[in-house]
Amino acid sequence: MTFALREEVLVLPLRDPFRIARASHGTGATSTTVIVELRDEADGPDGPVGIGEGYPDRFYGETPATMAAVLPALLETLEPLASELRGDLDTARAALEDADGMMRAAIGHHGAAKCALDIALHDLAGKVQGIPVHALLGLSADLPPTDFTIGIDEPAMVAERARRAADFPALKIKCGGPADLATLRAVRAVYAGPIRVDANTGWTRADALDLLPELVDLGVELIEQPFPARAYRDLGWLQERASLPIVADESAVTDEDLDALVGVVAGVNVKLAKCGGIGPAKAMLERARDLGFRTFLGCMEETSVGIAASAVVASLAEWVDLDGNLLLADDPFTGLALGSDKRWRPADRPGLGLTRRGT
Repeated sequence: MTFALREEVLVLPLRDPFRIARASHGTGATSTTVIVELRDEADGPDGPVGIGEGYPDRFYGETPATMAAVLPALLETLEPLASELRGDLDTARAALEDADGMMRAAIGHHGAAKCALDIALHDLAGKVQGIPVHALLGLSADLPPTDFTIGIDEPAMVAERARRAADFPALKIKCGGPADLATLRAVRAVYAGPIRVDANTGWTRADALDLLPELVDLGVELIEQPFPARAYRDLGWLQERASLPIVADESAVTDEDLDALVGVVAGVNVKLAKCGGIGPAKAMLERARDLGFRTFLGCMEETSVGIAASAVVASLAEWVDLDGNLLLADDPFTGLALGSDKRWRPADRPGLGLTRRGT
């Protein structure tokens, strides 16, 4: 093998407590993510290094341990691509397109592990080719602005965080508890822009029916994943009654989930850590648009590695929620810039253009 991989588990403190309706997501005080470094030993010790990230969410059956278990097999699967990344631009692009299918054939699921390798592979390819990843894929660097997400807490605390984030063009408010309406009213009292509601599977039909007219009155823009992942009948039932778009998140893990959601919800939330990285996210966003879905690009509580990788495909999304690194108390990477208009500015350097702080 010429590919070599180094893994590192990071447990990073969050700037503010961040809780969602799914308890399996974490304690709300820290974020646990996995950083990988990919190199081709044929390039020697001073050759380029591709950096990747995968966020292991127990809800999708992943932990740092499961990632460590499957990464060697996935790396071996990708070995034939090592020489192709050093070919011409078309050859490198074709190799990146092949990576997703090769990893799917090797093992099912394990989106975070695949995501870490896929991002690292794209970063490495960009560095070898000497161009940014978005240019490598022929995608625009003109991106929609990101919203800012606020976790579940006491209504007054959520409102205070909303007030601090009032310069964002939209806020995403985590819901799924008894104080949802009070929380949203408190946010609306201090914030005039669009509010996006994310229940993370935490509602029942009765909850949704009671809240729906209030959400409309409060100017809520969309409702994300109100019911459990496979509750298609419930999702369709609510979309029929709602003037607001219902957006599937936990129900839309990979592109293989899209067909079942046609006619059920208005939109889908694509996340690299769910679907397996930059390549799969690009394909999923494009297919979702072809199927008539409104597209949302989301993230986990990731470092700038995961956010920069997501920004590569953000031009394909209508709504963007790429704020995971902004939730961290101290992002260990630098190089990704957020404009005053809250649009990420992809680096014009090769690859993702990121640097580890202190190196």
